[in-house]
Amino acid sequence: MKARVAERGQVTIPKALREQLGIRPGAVLDFQIEKGRLVAVKAVTANPVDEAFGSLSTGRDTDDILSDLRGEL
Repeated sequence: MKARVAERGQVTIPKALREQLGIRPGAVLDFQIEKGRLVAVKAVTANPVDEAFGSLSTGRDTDDILSDLRGEL
């Protein structure tokens, strides 16, 4: 597959490649030079939910919290 470089250096990634690689609008690509070739790799972006998961500890175990929610004595 081929794509032409526009005046401002922009290139359109062919649709078949975008679909195969899961590149969606807003995806971030990391560009590198490897052995004289331009290589684009999907950048690993941190998911804010994954980063926050587990950070709001209550200091109580799950059984204790469930007992309180169920109204158990």
